[in-house]
Amino acid sequence: MVQYLVIKCGGSVFEALPDAFYEQVVNLQKSGQWLPIIVHGGGPSISAMLDQLNVPSAFVNGLRVTTQEVLDTVEMVLSGKINKMVVSKLKQAGGKAIGLSGVDADLLEVVPAANHQELGFVGEVRRVNDALLRQLATQGLIPVLSPIGQDESGQHYNVNADVAAAAVAGALQATLCFVSDIPGIYVQSASGKSVLNRATPTQIKELIAREVITGGMIPKVEAALSALNQRVPRVVILSGKDPFALMAFCQGEAVGTEIVLEEEMVHG
Repeated sequence: MVQYLVIKCGGSVFEALPDAFYEQVVNLQKSGQWLPIIVHGGGPSISAMLDQLNVPSAFVNGLRVTTQEVLDTVEMVLSGKINKMVVSKLKQAGGKAIGLSGVDADLLEVVPAANHQELGFVGEVRRVNDALLRQLATQGLIPVLSPIGQDESGQHYNVNADVAAAAVAGALQATLCFVSDIPGIYVQSASGKSVLNRATPTQIKELIAREVITGGMIPKVEAALSALNQRVPRVVILSGKDPFALMAFCQGEAVGTEIVLEEEMVHG
């Protein structure tokens, strides 16, 4: 059975991604078992461009405060530079990709985030145009999605890429893979630092409280839990620096940190 695979690539990992990573994505698609869709971020590139333009920028719980000026820059970097770079990398790896923004054909229809007074033009996804994504993916294309959404009036919003990926995975009932610059959630033990193989909501809550999980990892794990609650079959955080980790995960190997609901830990 062919399965959808939503791959979220964080902005922090792009410079570290080897060409072999893109080749793995293309190989997964060509295997006939997977229909990959990439949702990408671009935080470091956005921050660099904002600095260059002398536009002030701040974060609240890992989410970027987005004024109209910040939004214009975010959209330029994400939908212009990074989106097309990923499309080109996939072509070089032998694949056919199509670059899209969440604004195109209402791919990501959003409403303002709950705390938009504090965050500005940051959106929460209300609906995904999954029919278009299905159509493109089944035609042999790899959709590459920039997480800019719009509301009913056409106002654009910055959507956290983890949140966007979880919404897309939920709409497609797809396996969700967060590709990061680290191999999963690190925990400290008597023997040193190690990667947590599996994490439940209770563990995640505790790790956030103890400030083991901080910054941009908070929206990532919250998006992972949101995806599981939308009946997404599997969610994992793994390293893109290891080009074969994605393939290994798709072949059923234990890689990175898999996020699971409590019941699965008990019965699985």
